[in-house]
Amino acid sequence: MRPFHPIVANNHILTVAGNFWPRSLDEARYPVTSQLYPTAPGVQVLVQSQRPDCPARGEIVMVHGLEGSGESGYMRSLAQAGLEAGFAMHRFHMRSCGGTAHLCPTLYHAGLTSDLLEFISRFDAPVYLAGFSLGGNVALKLAGELGEDAGRRIAGVCAVSTPIDLAACARRLGRLDNRVYERRFLRRMCARLLATGRYTESDFRGIRSIFEIDDKITAPSFGFHGAEHYYSTQSSNQFLARIRVPTLVVQAKDDNFIPFEIFDRPEFSSNPELTLLAPERGGHLGFISREKPRFWVDGVLIDWMQTVRPRMNATGYPLDSADHNV
Repeated sequence: MRPFHPIVANNHILTVAGNFWPRSLDEARYPVTSQLYPTAPGVQVLVQSQRPDCPARGEIVMVHGLEGSGESGYMRSLAQAGLEAGFAMHRFHMRSCGGTAHLCPTLYHAGLTSDLLEFISRFDAPVYLAGFSLGGNVALKLAGELGEDAGRRIAGVCAVSTPIDLAACARRLGRLDNRVYERRFLRRMCARLLATGRYTESDFRGIRSIFEIDDKITAPSFGFHGAEHYYSTQSSNQFLARIRVPTLVVQAKDDNFIPFEIFDRPEFSSNPELTLLAPERGGHLGFISREKPRFWVDGVLIDWMQTVRPRMNATGYPLDSADHNV
């Protein structure tokens, strides 16, 4: 894998650059199909799909992070890289995201895997998952939940800048040096919740942190007994040992949202399916390279997926280069 040489050394600048750096996605050459998929009673999620101009060598389903969408920069640039490499790309939106708040009776949360499983079950061959930040937690947890059966649905998993310990990451995000980010997340979360029509501004009175909104809003919405119960049951770290498909975890050691010590776990040495790639720099989703191509992590993920072939399709036959539609 190509080593990462950051455009700057400061993790906060990298995090901001990763969020705002312009990303191009050729929608003329690769037309976008936006479709709503029912995943549960009363729930529809949005998926933006694009196909290469040749038989697809595989299907990649991308999952965004907290308050993200298919329009997030990291989703757009990976979609472009994947299409150019011959993959069909699907930008999966978690429920209530991407303008679908009115199509879901509930919110999303960091461990909600049922919608993603319902979507990938529509394919006739295993797909690759690429999860970013909170979406990485969803992807890893799903692979672990499926265990030995994962290979029927998942060819491989990539997780980038992933909060595998939700409680530790909520505490880290709440520190003073991250206050500007936390406030931005809170504003977006409150605005989306208001858009559902199920909340009023009075419901958010006194909420000043991600922990508090999870404790008062997210957790009760799904029957968890507060934020601590939500975090302890939905963190993907407890599912790592059960993962049975090739999995690449990319995590910068200087991530300002995610303490790197949470990756000091035996599963990364005892589970042969897990690979941890940990550059010294990168901030949170801030892998902007000093040299071109700028989006280092896109190349890493696509190169890795090209080396991982699905073990078999749902009917038990090896998947080669056939074009499989959803």
